[in-house]
Amino acid sequence: MAEQNKMIRNKVAVSTQQYLDIAEIKDNTVIMRDGTLRAVLAISSINFSLKSEDEQNAVISAYVGFLNNISSMIQIVIQSRELNISSYLEYLSQREKEQTNKLLKIQTAEYIEYIKELISIGKIMNKRFYVVVPYSPISDQRKSFFTSLTEAFKPATSLKLKESKFLKYKESLYRRVDSIGGALSSLGVDVHQMDTQELIELYYKTYNPETSKNQPLVDINKIRVEA
Repeated sequence: MAEQNKMIRNKVAVSTQQYLDIAEIKDNTVIMRDGTLRAVLAISSINFSLKSEDEQNAVISAYVGFLNNISSMIQIVIQSRELNISSYLEYLSQREKEQTNKLLKIQTAEYIEYIKELISIGKIMNKRFYVVVPYSPISDQRKSFFTSLTEAFKPATSLKLKESKFLKYKESLYRRVDSIGGALSSLGVDVHQMDTQELIELYYKTYNPETSKNQPLVDINKIRVEA
């Protein structure tokens, strides 16, 4: 029975992997199975409500201008994740143990209890903002709704991309990234192109929201490949 369950799990995993469009992540770039590329920009937020009316109007006007001047397709992604502060609580507990001042020790303990009570009342959510910049060598042809819907239910087909073509496509992609990143920076936000490690973690946590809480990824720079 256990062997049968294992076979079923493996079959489900293989079946699921067939529908993932990502072929490889390298050189700060996502390579899709169809040979197209993706770069992801992490964008900081703006505390819009604290700005004056004139400042708010200026931000809206700049954002509208940004959208109107985009010559290529982009994808704007907003992710809401429950904030995991267990490591922060462990840090505070350690500081409490090391604290020699009795008053500060008591205040630290009270602060820890306050944080725990705050968490028990409701989940603390963290929003993150991303802009996905795609590049397709076939002029980013747009597909019809029915074509896209049909492809969503088909296993992703893998297209091998030669290194020379990858470098050529990546150069074109990065020119687009620089253009879009500069336009976003003019809105008053911080723009950061995600590197390979950050991309892997982003997609890992996106596809495995529960597993990623207990099984963090290893830094790819620390992985040893034995011959």
